[in-house]
Amino acid sequence: MDLIFKAADDVADLLDSSLYLEDTHFKQGYAEGYDNGVTAGLEEAREVGLKVGFEAGEELGFYRGCLDVWNSVIRLDPSQFSSRVQKSLKTMEFLLEKYPFTNPEDENIQDIMFDLRLKFRAISATLGVKLEYTGYPKGGEDKNSEFW
Repeated sequence: MDLIFKAADDVADLLDSSLYLEDTHFKQGYAEGYDNGVTAGLEEAREVGLKVGFEAGEELGFYRGCLDVWNSVIRLDPSQFSSRVQKSLKTMEFLLEKYPFTNPEDENIQDIMFDLRLKFRAISATLGVKLEYTGYPKGGEDKNSEFW
């Protein structure tokens, strides 16, 4: 009778070890997948961050360039722009200075960019100029463009 119980115990131990083996492989596979996902996620996040940061910097540079030109006009002849436009230009300059270049995780970054775009459109409309930031031309989009 002891042999029957011993054989049953051996079969149970064999089944238990196969269940543990499956669990062990599951945990090991999960850990490897998690580590690989973290690595791939960091690389993708870095690429996206560089792209988004470059695009934001480019747009901010466009606004800064327009603002510098308009301020140059004011220095040459302050009567060219109304006091309302001059006040809007100062607000736009304040928004550019307020932009958190060194802290991309600042909670106000989207609000500042939205306000800056809105202020730029308002100034452009008031001046009656059709300026619009369209972004950096992508390769192959405009086949008629030439570099000088």
